Amino acid sequence: MKIIKTDEYRKMKDPTPPGKALNKIITTADKAKDMEGIFVVFPGIRRGRYHYHEKREGIFVILKGTARITIEGKEYPIEAGDIIYLSAGEKHTINCDSGEEFRFMEFYTNPPHECDWVEVK
Repeated sequence: MKIIKTDEYRKMKDPTPPGKALNKIITTADKAKDMEGIFVVFPGIRRGRYHYHEKREGIFVILKGTARITIEGKEYPIEAGDIIYLSAGEKHTINCDSGEEFRFMEFYTNPPHECDWVEVK
């Protein structure tokens, strides 16, 4: 069992290690077998890479800021308080050009994160 206080992640200093894009917040260390969770902080301007996951389903919880998510070629504005579900195979990316920091959590099936990530060219 793990309780994640989203307000703590909204306010904390960015814990992202240099050269990394995300911080794992639910892992096998938490006894998770079929899911993982990450906390991501984008600086004011960041363009994600368009990609999909063959087996992974995911839920994004937007904590702070505004950005745009592109899903299957269609763009949607997203902001703090929004929750987005993606099914396996849906091509997507998140882009932030607001000039303000953007934070979100993603919880997904079929971990680890690195094993099911396919870039779309």
